[in-house]
Amino acid sequence: MAREDSPSSLQALGERLFATRKLTLDLAAPLSDADATLQPFPDASPAKWHLAHTSWFFESFVLRDRVLGYSAFDERYAFLFNSYYEAEGPRHARPRRGMLSRPTLDEVRGYRLHVDEALERALPHLSEEALGLIELGTNHEQQHQELLLTDILATLAENPLRPAYGELSAPACFATEPLSWHRGREGIVEIGAPEAGFAFDSERPRHPVFLSGHELASRRVTNGEWREFARDGGYKTPTLWLSEGWDWVQRERIEAPLYWHEDGTEFTLGGQREIEWAAPVAHVSYFEADAFARWAGARLATEAEWEDFAASADPMIGNQLDQAAAVTPRPGGGMFGDVWEWTRSAFDSYPGFAPAEGAVGEYNGKFMCGQFVLKGASCATPRGHSRASYRNFFPPAARWQFTGVRLAKDA
Repeated sequence: MAREDSPSSLQALGERLFATRKLTLDLAAPLSDADATLQPFPDASPAKWHLAHTSWFFESFVLRDRVLGYSAFDERYAFLFNSYYEAEGPRHARPRRGMLSRPTLDEVRGYRLHVDEALERALPHLSEEALGLIELGTNHEQQHQELLLTDILATLAENPLRPAYGELSAPACFATEPLSWHRGREGIVEIGAPEAGFAFDSERPRHPVFLSGHELASRRVTNGEWREFARDGGYKTPTLWLSEGWDWVQRERIEAPLYWHEDGTEFTLGGQREIEWAAPVAHVSYFEADAFARWAGARLATEAEWEDFAASADPMIGNQLDQAAAVTPRPGGGMFGDVWEWTRSAFDSYPGFAPAEGAVGEYNGKFMCGQFVLKGASCATPRGHSRASYRNFFPPAARWQFTGVRLAKDA
């Protein structure tokens, strides 16, 4: 990561760090201690754990390792709030994070305050390498802000009272935008993040790829179109599905996107509400996305097709997270915001990929197996966090994130 550690750039880094830290607290503000402790399923985490883990990241990799004389808030927290870093030693089992009634939510807030005060004191004196870890940790926390929202959505959806996290405006009456097709570039193009600026290790190195003739849809698949897929027997037609996907549909009795109900409503961060049929469909798995594309006579884009197509789009534009509030996909929108878009590309290393040294080298590389790449951003992605080269990734059955579909086809 190239950076210039002038006073102005250091100030900007600090401002972004503490604005991010504050937003995380603000996102948790509507939650009770009980809300913040529950874990709806093993792949999700309690809100309280997200608050603590993001503090553990800064405490372990910056304060403990690079600030002389730093004293840990509580030595036991290293075991509780390590996520998956083998180099950091043993840790509490992921599926049992919801059993952590202690520390309390207020105690976790105290932990965050301790870490923030130490970071503020240390920031002017940190080395270039440590400042790089501050930037990594800030982007890491933004990822957890999105996870906090999607995990609390999954948590509240388990409650028969259907409680709302916050308020959402009523669904608007929008006509569905006509779908058109846009020709992508052909031949050799470059993808991946450039050397200048921040990017996660999996986004580099930038490298050439070859693109055959293809077209991408002008917009995402809508809820209304997904309703037609379901009504046409899309979930009951085995020839539309990958073998593993068909097994999953039958085993899990999948009949609609996650959170949809038969009465035409869906559960959202704003509680139970009517489905907005012109809005992008969300909470669908890779298996569902692939089956829908086949039903529609199309396919999913490759990662390279999507990234090259989006290279000229502004990632700051679109329905993304700006403040602590309930969010939902909205009609319209461009390449970024509303929903992450499944691609047909496996999450794998680029030619010449090298993980970072030390424990942070475990950040992405160890997950390059059995996952598919998603591109863009969602309504829960903090604005400014994503870019065309960004590589989100999840297993093919995952659908509790704001994940949707943009069609592609050969040309």
